Amino acid sequence: MLFKFATLALVGSALAQRPANTSICDYYTTALLKENTAANQATLLTLVVNTAVIGNYTMPNVGIKVPGILAAGMYNGTMVNLLPYFDGGLASSNNGTAAVAMNFLDDGGAVPLMMNMPANGTTYLLTHLYQYFGVLLGCSMQGPSATSAFPSYQGEASQYSVHKYMDLSAAEVGYFITQVGLAAASFGVATADVTAVGMALGSLFDYSCAPPTTVIKAQGPQLQAICIDSTCPVSPNATCAAYAAAMQPLVANASLAMGEGVNSTASMMSGSATATMMSGSATATGTMMPSVTAASGAGKLVVGGVMAAVAGLMALVL
Repeated sequence: MLFKFATLALVGSALAQRPANTSICDYYTTALLKENTAANQATLLTLVVNTAVIGNYTMPNVGIKVPGILAAGMYNGTMVNLLPYFDGGLASSNNGTAAVAMNFLDDGGAVPLMMNMPANGTTYLLTHLYQYFGVLLGCSMQGPSATSAFPSYQGEASQYSVHKYMDLSAAEVGYFITQVGLAAASFGVATADVTAVGMALGSLFDYSCAPPTTVIKAQGPQLQAICIDSTCPVSPNATCAAYAAAMQPLVANASLAMGEGVNSTASMMSGSATATMMSGSATATGTMMPSVTAASGAGKLVVGGVMAAVAGLMALVL
């Protein structure tokens, strides 16, 4: 399905000129979709998130290759394979009381995403991602209820709770968030804005043992650390006692797990795992500093950033 945008050549010449008092969401909704409405903001987030998940599927774009988080790839020399955490290969999702295997791709897979939908039926995985990133990017038109044209975030308050059974590593969350950055860049988002988003997400979610932090105002301070294995940097204000010991997820389906996780006879404290999200929740993970390359060799993004950019972003959205 092709989507109609304003001419990206014209948009590209204006991206670096985003006013400091205009949020990333509001600015790019207008730049790409012409009118800053709730429906258009929802469309923008749908396009970026769906592209981050499955890779490039829209035209036009600015020619940046996005492998997608469902494609295996290398991150700083470490192989990352996120697919088993989305297709039920691992018991890595939190159902509220225990770690369970959940298949988030059983309602149409990539097909509805290529049609700018979250799934063929009712789903909370991608819709909550749209909502969550809408808050982070300062979408001013998000409504207060689930029936709004573009609802405010309706998912789980603590992202640590969502991801606690995944034992996420620095490489895995870095790969995930870099795909988000590539997706945004593929639509012409300026490097400074891509960097600001990556740095903001990293400061919120990439430090193990981080103290409770408010991301969604209405939900108050919550444990938000997602990167929790031994490769993750420790928060300078560490509150490790508030977090359970990290353990690798168990294999639920060996053919789908593709070598990730551990079998039921093993018990290991840390190691390789990847990111997904329980139904009814959302995810936002990683930093965007190193380079990331798809397994096929396609796609690379190298971005830096400064904390001033993070402060500017967070002032707009929090």
